Order: sequence, then structure tokens, then C-alpha cells
Amino acid sequence: MREQADRPGANGDATFAAYERLDGAVGSGCLLICDHASNAFPPGYGTLGLPSGELERHIAYDIGAAAVTRQVSRSLGAPAVLSCFSRLLIDPNRGADDPTLVMRISDGAVVPGNATVDADEIACRVARYYEPYHSAIDGAIDAAIATGHPPLLVSIHSFTEAWKGRPRPWHATVLWDKDDRLAVPLVEALRREEGLVIGENEPYSGELKGDTLYRHGTHRGLAHALIEIRQDLIRDEAGQRDWAERLGGIMQSLLARPDLAQELRAIRYYGSYTDDDGPAVEAGAVAAKHRTDDMTEIDQATKTELEAAVFRRLVAFLRERTDVQNIDLMNLAGFCRNCLSNWYRDAAGERGIELSKDASREIVYGMPFAEWKAKYQTEATPEQLQRFEEVRPQDGH
Repeated sequence: MREQADRPGANGDATFAAYERLDGAVGSGCLLICDHASNAFPPGYGTLGLPSGELERHIAYDIGAAAVTRQVSRSLGAPAVLSCFSRLLIDPNRGADDPTLVMRISDGAVVPGNATVDADEIACRVARYYEPYHSAIDGAIDAAIATGHPPLLVSIHSFTEAWKGRPRPWHATVLWDKDDRLAVPLVEALRREEGLVIGENEPYSGELKGDTLYRHGTHRGLAHALIEIRQDLIRDEAGQRDWAERLGGIMQSLLARPDLAQELRAIRYYGSYTDDDGPAVEAGAVAAKHRTDDMTEIDQATKTELEAAVFRRLVAFLRERTDVQNIDLMNLAGFCRNCLSNWYRDAAGERGIELSKDASREIVYGMPFAEWKAKYQTEATPEQLQRFEEVRPQDGH
């Protein structure tokens, strides 16, 4: 299903969608992303002054990537978010402050419509196309997490078979930064396929600060990987079908592996990331650009994002520490995992979202509560029970 952006396109046209969202089960364990799915432009932009033939090149979109994404989405029953605008209009796989966000020259082609683009026009494109696309990804992630199923993020791209006259040897490559939970088993699985040459962080590096997976994967602690497929392999329907079947089968097998399931679905942060304008900020947090020790300098939206990141990290920590019993938490701190789930349910209710006790508990525990009890809960000692009676909360939590 295609959802339109909530802002009109150029010249007030409200029919141009910034993104397309494909339906899928939020509990599928996977969210597919295609940043460069389309070579289209909103009404009013024409072709940015380029000959129509240039729009069929890689400078305008990732050839074959959208078709592969759609087919993998169907095979996994997983949701997907695809861009509906050309990367020449604005590149959603760049940070908002990246100098290549709006390209004036791309692989030898001068883009007349971008040659004199000013800050106001870039801000307009960000608001109308770039941000709605990223908001759609955030919404899909939030929906999955709300059901207790943090998704793996799989971003599908394609690369040219040659660059500046030099052939590229890889059939496909996998890109990532610090988090290799999905990337490494994905590379291993692809290399087991007969006849394939698979690269790692080639022909581009996955260490691009501000790109889509940095924003939605690294900052949110979700396992993620970017797959690049050589374009000559997916230019036609047969190639697209072949690669979609290959990737769909591999993802199904990875999601079904007991040794990987808990690791891939955990929300984890890897060290800290340095902001160019200041001190290191913890992954998962969207830091204020110019911070001070005065909390009033942080705007409310950023404060909410920071608080949400802290909550996600707390939940991830509690999921890892299965040795710590709820009664221990209650006796020492007066709250436990069940309290968190009740508070989550209360907050949802205040916003008109009906959430059952079982559903809210699964969000915190990462699995049905009965399953967690069977696996990890031990019998309380008389001393623990006596202490619990002394500190038992009076509000039912």
C-alpha cells in the first residue's frame, strides 16, 4: 500500500508521495528499507534539467533495488519502506548536514536544477520528502517494538558493475559500521552460495555517519545491515527474482536460528559516537548539537528522544540480566519488570492505545511472561518473601 507524505509536493501538489510503505507483519522480525527505489521527481521539478536518459543511470536511483525489495517483502511477510523520489532531488541516505545531500554534479553529470539550489530550497526538500520518508521508517520501527518484536533492519541497494572503466568483482557486498550481529552471519550465508564473490564494506564503507542505518539502526540499537547487489545482476526480472529468492531464503534461515534469535532481536548500543561539535554521545541518543550542563538548553523533542533511548537501554539491560529476579529488584529498589510493563501500559492508555497486560509484559521481557518465568524465574527464599512483604507497593504494581 502506498502512503502519501503529509506535506504537499512542489507547486502545492498533494498527490506525490514521499514514500511507499508495503504491508507486512510487525512480528515478522524484519523491516526492509530501500533508500534509492525511484528515479521520479515531484511535479514542478521536471528532470532538474537533465536529459531523460540520465535518469536511467545509477545517479538517479539504484537500478533493480526496488523490485528486489518488494519480492523479499512478500516472501518474508515483512513490512518495507521505499522512497518515491530520485536521489538527485535529495538523498535520504545522507545526514541532513552532509554536503552530498543535494548533488550538483554526479558521476560527471552536471545537475542544472541543483546548480544554484539555496538553503531555503534544500530545507523545503528536507521537509517535504526527506523527513517524511524517515518518519515512515521510525513509525514502522515503533510499531514493531510496541508489540515486543524489535526488527532487524535490512537496507537494499545496488552498485554499478564498473567504476571509471574498472570492473567490480563482487556479485554483492554487505555494509555495516560497529554492529555486526546481522552483517557477519549474512556475509557467511552469502559466501556459502556457490559461485558468488561477496565483499565486506565494498565498494563503499558502512561507516557513514548520518546515513539511514546510522539514524535508524545504530542510534536505536537495532541489528542492521546494508546489502549492495551489482546492477547487471538485477536489471531484468529474472535476476531480480533470483536475488530476491536468495536473500529471502537466507533471511528466513537466519531468523529461525536459535543461536541467533535473541542476539539479533536485542536492542544494544555499541560504545559511544563522537559528535564533531562536542563530546562523545552515547549511541541511541539524539544529542543536542550544542550542549551545556543546563538541561533547559535541550529542547523538549530532544529530551523526549533521550528519555526514550534511556528506557530502551534499561529494558535491554534487564533482558540480558535474566539472573536478576523480580523479587530482588522489588526488595532493593521497590520496582521490577512488571512495574515497567504496567507503566508502559498506563502510558499507552493515556494516549488512547489499548494494550493488554500480556502485550505490555512481552515488550519489557522480550518474550511472553509465562515463557520467561519457565526459563528464568527461581523459587523465592523465605528471606526474600519476608523482605518483599515489607516493601510491597500499595498501588498494585
